[in-house]
Amino acid sequence: MKGLINVNFEIEILLISFVVSVILGLITIPILRKLKVGQIERDDGPTSHLKKQGTPTMGGIIIILTMIIIILSTVVYLASVKQISVAKKLMPLLILTIGFGLIGFIDDYKKLVLKNTDGLKPSYKMLGLLIISVIYVIYLIQGIKLGTETYIPIAKTYIDLPIYIYIPTAICVILATTNAINLTDGIDGLSSSVSTIIITCLTIVGMLNGIFEISIFGSVVIGAVLGFLMFNLHPSKVFMGDTGSLLLGGVISGMALYLKMPLLLLVIALIPVLETLSVILQVIYFKKTGKRIFKMAPLHHHFELSGWRENKVVIVFSMITLVVCLIGLKII
Repeated sequence: MKGLINVNFEIEILLISFVVSVILGLITIPILRKLKVGQIERDDGPTSHLKKQGTPTMGGIIIILTMIIIILSTVVYLASVKQISVAKKLMPLLILTIGFGLIGFIDDYKKLVLKNTDGLKPSYKMLGLLIISVIYVIYLIQGIKLGTETYIPIAKTYIDLPIYIYIPTAICVILATTNAINLTDGIDGLSSSVSTIIITCLTIVGMLNGIFEISIFGSVVIGAVLGFLMFNLHPSKVFMGDTGSLLLGGVISGMALYLKMPLLLLVIALIPVLETLSVILQVIYFKKTGKRIFKMAPLHHHFELSGWRENKVVIVFSMITLVVCLIGLKII
């Protein structure tokens, strides 16, 4: 293994993934535009967003296709050089994220292609996410015998959770992370930028711990999202839709659980956590008082309505994510 899978290998597949993502973007975006798969902006959203009406969405397809192409190619390569164990462990990570992306795709497809404004019923969407989450958690426990150890940052120790606590907790981590990344997707380049930094942090943790399937998987995703980001920065030429946001939530939660570090997400995923809390607090406070804490939730819309340009929100939130990720690396 040593000398075969190293930092150079991860850098190479990251760059290849980036190039493939850009090429797929150049091919896919005109197709989405031709199919008129355009963004539908809410009337109650920021008025500045109304001009985005019709911008191609479902761009998460670019990320999914890139991941499938590069990871399957990597699996074939690893198998050819007798690294079967690492190759096998990449597939469940890919299946988890594709599963989440597929649920998002169905939702986007119903909304944008079939013109069903309700999309996939929330109960069906949650059921689908739940089924995939359960299968993945069982795989971690039974498939690769990962156990129920959970790392406690700062204390720098592991605690062995009872299985009846670990399983529902792990499932909640996946569902909560997916929802949080979904809520963060509301400004050009925000969710993709923040997610890339978080995934980079988890990939570095994988490298530091010699967990090659995580460092390889993370490198592929980073390249894919950076390629997508070339088209997603303001003014965005394509949006990721639920196809992309649910996928990225699956990537982040899946990697964190594989590393036995779900608690680390409370630090490194601070922005998605705050986005989620802003929605929860807004709803609770409004129901009780009829007033709002924020000008609009999720949090990024509050800053938009406070006069911040979209680019400023993305830069500030990304810088905060970078800082908390550095803190996360320090406390593990």
